[in-house]
Amino acid sequence: MVPQWIIEKKRDGHVLTEEEIRFFINGYTNGTLPDYQMSAMAMAIYLKGMTPGETAVLTDAMMRSGAMVDTSAISMPKVDKHSTGGIGDKVSLILAPLAACAGLAVPMISGRGLGITGGTLDKLESIPGFNVNLSEEDFIATVQKCGFSMIGQTGEIAPADKKLYALRDVTGTVSSIPLITASIMCKKMAEGIDSLVLDVKWGTGAFMRTVEDATALAESMVRVGKAMNKGMVALITDMNQPLGHTAGNALEIIESLECLQGQHADGDLMNITLALTSEMLVLGKKAQTAEEARRILLGHIESGAAFEKFKEMAELQNADVSFLDDVGKLPQASLVRDFPAPSSGTLAGVDAESIGRAVLVLGGGRQKTDDRIDYAVGTSELAKIGEHVEAGQPLVRVHANSEEKLAQAMAYIEKAFTLADESTAAPTPIVARITG
Repeated sequence: MVPQWIIEKKRDGHVLTEEEIRFFINGYTNGTLPDYQMSAMAMAIYLKGMTPGETAVLTDAMMRSGAMVDTSAISMPKVDKHSTGGIGDKVSLILAPLAACAGLAVPMISGRGLGITGGTLDKLESIPGFNVNLSEEDFIATVQKCGFSMIGQTGEIAPADKKLYALRDVTGTVSSIPLITASIMCKKMAEGIDSLVLDVKWGTGAFMRTVEDATALAESMVRVGKAMNKGMVALITDMNQPLGHTAGNALEIIESLECLQGQHADGDLMNITLALTSEMLVLGKKAQTAEEARRILLGHIESGAAFEKFKEMAELQNADVSFLDDVGKLPQASLVRDFPAPSSGTLAGVDAESIGRAVLVLGGGRQKTDDRIDYAVGTSELAKIGEHVEAGQPLVRVHANSEEKLAQAMAYIEKAFTLADESTAAPTPIVARITG
């Protein structure tokens, strides 16, 4: 095959064959196709798009560019969740032990954060001793023992994605629905799961800024998953304010543990978490309906089983679980300062991106891949849209380890809140359900 002819074909808006797509991905992965030709192909896809069939083949080719996790030894239904990410998104930390309590296997391969706040792995590593770098053998063994495990992506899984994402990042082709779909789905499908639930976020703190864009991405990923014979459901959820009341690694661990013990039951975090986990139980045939699933999950919280399940997994991954029983031992910032409401009124807006930027300058996120995370810093006690506040009442508590970084963060915090005289309704956490 002649690479430039395939590029020209996509440039002119034609549908590529399976052989042409696999030729390009395999050639780029093994180095026989240079960066400049892959860049041209990525731009052609960005401009002309791909059919659902092309996107499914692209995903499969990228998945098969490396190793796939062998989960055949796990007898339980294997169901995972993926989120497109956002400020304060700690859902996985609550969802996975809940799903495991209900009899599902959750082999979760997660990521680190780059920019804004830390990723799931960074949050877990704020627990002393927690090992996110298990071998595949230990990963599978952990899932078999307690129902779930949370580790980082190895270099063997979907190497085509790692190479292609770095190229897209410097060629202006990141925001392409087919390329985003293939990037996300190739890694999740390599986990050897039966079903996948997607949390696709929209808003100021999300990658997709509009409901329409989030829906288009969700529909694309659901189509690809179904084409690969996986059970699929996607929920479109709100990220116009941070999720829950905390943002920052150890602070999010604390809030997650509180949720597993029955606190924050009526908040946006638990509403979204229970909805996603309920979808997992239905796909995994552990419940007939979402309503039945929710009752099962609430029972595991009330009995204490969900919290104990998280501790079981943490101990299997070498964490010191005494820090989970006494969260006051987790990393704590040396400076804690409240930001007061400048006037009385209803909280009409909490800009998630501004809160995220504040956490980043505090040291709770990375600006470069080799930056070290400060696990202690971040925000807590966040007021939520729709709440009435009095002048001087704290809207958020900021945790810092230097006066300089605290001052930088406060500049973003001051921009984050909008107060109004009239009442404002709280946002709807879940705006759509996509089943294909």
